Amino acid sequence: MSGTDPLQDLDRLSIAAIRDGLRDGTFTAEALTQAHLAQIRRLNGTLNAIIFENPEALETARDIDRRLAAGQPVGPLAGVPVVVKDPMDMVGFPTTAGWRLLYSGTGGVDLMPATDSPVVARMRAADAVILGKTNVPVLSHTGSHANDSWAGPTINPVIPDRVPGGSSAGTAAAVAACMCVVGLAEETGGSIQNPASAQGLVGIKPTIGLVPNAGVVPLAANRDVVGPIARTVTDAALCLDVLAGYSAEDPKTLASTGKIPDSGYAAGLSAEGLQGKRIGLYGPGWRDQPLSEETIDLYARARSELEAAGAILIDDPFAGTGFAALRAPTVGNFDARGMESVAYDLGCYLRRLGPDAALTSFADFAAATAAEDAFGPGGVLSFLPRLPDFRAAMQDPTRPPDLPEFIALKAAYLRIVDAVFEDHQLDALAFPQMRQELPPLHGTETIQETTVGELNIAGLPAVTVPAGHYASGAPFELIFVGPLWSEAALLTQAYAYETATRHRRPAV
Repeated sequence: MSGTDPLQDLDRLSIAAIRDGLRDGTFTAEALTQAHLAQIRRLNGTLNAIIFENPEALETARDIDRRLAAGQPVGPLAGVPVVVKDPMDMVGFPTTAGWRLLYSGTGGVDLMPATDSPVVARMRAADAVILGKTNVPVLSHTGSHANDSWAGPTINPVIPDRVPGGSSAGTAAAVAACMCVVGLAEETGGSIQNPASAQGLVGIKPTIGLVPNAGVVPLAANRDVVGPIARTVTDAALCLDVLAGYSAEDPKTLASTGKIPDSGYAAGLSAEGLQGKRIGLYGPGWRDQPLSEETIDLYARARSELEAAGAILIDDPFAGTGFAALRAPTVGNFDARGMESVAYDLGCYLRRLGPDAALTSFADFAAATAAEDAFGPGGVLSFLPRLPDFRAAMQDPTRPPDLPEFIALKAAYLRIVDAVFEDHQLDALAFPQMRQELPPLHGTETIQETTVGELNIAGLPAVTVPAGHYASGAPFELIFVGPLWSEAALLTQAYAYETATRHRRPAV
């Protein structure tokens, strides 16, 4: 970017470039924020990615400039413009979960948090400049779009007539359209990997327990996980460095102790990260769903690129393991098992809002949303009563459910994954994240992914990375998948592939 104004080319503006620019005085945090606010004004009216703008963003940026000028220390994301997915609690803003019944502006109640969610608190502590909160579908119920949000649909800036991916549709669109540099997303069933892949971005779906999800409207506390979406692997890794680690508000994050690289996830990235790595390929042993003809061709090219980068490819390592037979879609392509705990999880979330919150229990929630019963016929979660442990979990939503069938399923998935990685000496899997290109924005078709359900139930980590485009212009992406706590290795492999191929195109 030498010789030009870096704020005139926001797509190339990385976290490292921001650090350098602030240190060298090339630009200020205030000017950087102003440039992204101008981008929001220019594009958000069309894309509908950001539903609430943060009026304190400029003052945050000015404070960073004052501290830098005084030689005071600043955080690792100082000045970096970021966005936050709507279901993540952020003081001063209602948490609406995309539902008109949970927003006073559309006749509902406002859920106003007394404290930030841990992930938002960590972004503030890192001195990121939070520009606003982003759009989602009602209760984050779909991995394809945000069409039923009270705020209206989010548009995919890469290919506007196709779905943007969900439920982190707004976060991905804000990143792709350069309204921010990185964004916080969250996944229960594809909601990081789908929108990242749909919009030609890098998404990190972490191991369950690596990042706290307290203070985030839940669908299933045993599946939900927060992760970053960015335009590059490096930026996603730097964001994960801030998000990862133990929080007393989320006891399961204690499992991350000793699993996080001492130097962070970004420090180990290497262009040689695929050299000699044994990479498992997609096949019917993983899931008995064929790829489309065009996906087959794009995946063949990606395999050649992996080999050129030094990888050793292993065909269908899950063949004969019984892994594919464990899958049992609940609705459409989606396996919802584990979500039976949603009522209990919602009760825990509501109690965290504080004693002055409009709703403080699941009973309050059910009464406030009775006009559109989420679990009843036609409700966005009407498929949940089909799940094996749902009825028992609903008998007393104030008690944590046992979920015996889900626990047995998770154990079965993990046993096979561990055995396959050991038997084939695998370093990772690299699959097409979707088995066919994106469906139309408006319609009944949903994203046909290859890894949702298996990853969410088992709790496995994954990283998406751009790998080309369909003839229509829709993005094609690989997803690198590994055993529990393998984020550092997956990021290194994804970085090596990104560096060797440079498939991503600017969206705007």
